[in-house]
Amino acid sequence: MEDMGLLLIRVIIGLAFVGHGAQKLFGWFGGYGPKGTGGWFESIGMKPGVMMAVAAGLVEFVGGLFFAAGLFTPVVSILLALTMAVAIAKVHGRNGFWVTSNGYEFNLVLIAVFVGLALSGAGSYSLDAILN
Repeated sequence: MEDMGLLLIRVIIGLAFVGHGAQKLFGWFGGYGPKGTGGWFESIGMKPGVMMAVAAGLVEFVGGLFFAAGLFTPVVSILLALTMAVAIAKVHGRNGFWVTSNGYEFNLVLIAVFVGLALSGAGSYSLDAILN
């Protein structure tokens, strides 16, 4: 049953990250695409903004797909955790813990999930398990 639990966690969180990456890369799901996201990235000191938006979008989009599929889970998990660490450092950290104040609560929860799966593995219902 724990493998089903890992699959559920990977698919839901992975596909959510695919959506966030698509917002940055393509402007889908209410996103602003590379130019709009890049402008916001520049405003918070992440330069060059468009390049940073594309990089973040690629990590989220491709990383989310790989995370959902359980492919290269330790590496992908750490990359996704690092994107959340940057979000805390650049945006949410100054707002305190609680998400209701735009704080880092949810980002920290995601970091815990990613580090947990990096340490435990993706489970038997994963491409990692098939390839090993």
